Amino acid sequence: MRAVAVVIPAHDEEALIGRCLASVDRAVSRAKKRTPELAVAVVVVLDACTDTTAAQVRRWPVETVEIGARRVGTARRVGVAHALGTLSASPVDTWIAMTDADTVVPPNWVTHQLDLADTGVDLVLGTVRPDFADLSARHAAYWRATHHRGAPPGNVHGANLGVRASTYGRAGGIPDLVEHEDVALVRAARALGARERASDAHEVETSGRFTGRTPAGYAAFLARVHSWVDAPPLAAPGA
Repeated sequence: MRAVAVVIPAHDEEALIGRCLASVDRAVSRAKKRTPELAVAVVVVLDACTDTTAAQVRRWPVETVEIGARRVGTARRVGVAHALGTLSASPVDTWIAMTDADTVVPPNWVTHQLDLADTGVDLVLGTVRPDFADLSARHAAYWRATHHRGAPPGNVHGANLGVRASTYGRAGGIPDLVEHEDVALVRAARALGARERASDAHEVETSGRFTGRTPAGYAAFLARVHSWVDAPPLAAPGA
């Protein structure tokens, strides 16, 4: 692989965007140290931000695009288009790595995806874990008991999704959806026969908040699990 496009949509993420970009910077630096000729474009799409997110993002060596769609699918799509427009490598040799503004990626986040791409993989489904500091003790214990390293389930998360640019283009790109845009892209890529790999070797940590930026995103999933795991036991009859 000769180039990497990192795309991060952001809507009012002033509290978390800093740690996200610090982690992405570390991951990109590791990849560049290993492969100095690697071209990298990191793009943050500022989608209808009304807080200080934009000011914080501009402290980092990244490119920004401002839109007012308030739609994560549109933000990802615009970000990918902008990133690919700045890279000169062919789509076959370009990798697109997506994450979210409330997410921290590990140092091997870019290099691991590139290693898989170099073996012929077109699509990488990475795992996500919540920040346990945001969860109750029971919820965190439940998560640990039901998620085992080395056995990634292959769930689709926009916070940890990688795809070869040529596959992305053939699949029609990210659709302009309010939610499940990542699932739609993966479904289209699979229909093309994309070579796929699920991996937890580059697992990311995302916010454990229960109110997210999309109606049916990871935060909504955590809220449903939390309401079930931490629900008070039913009272005994006659109690």
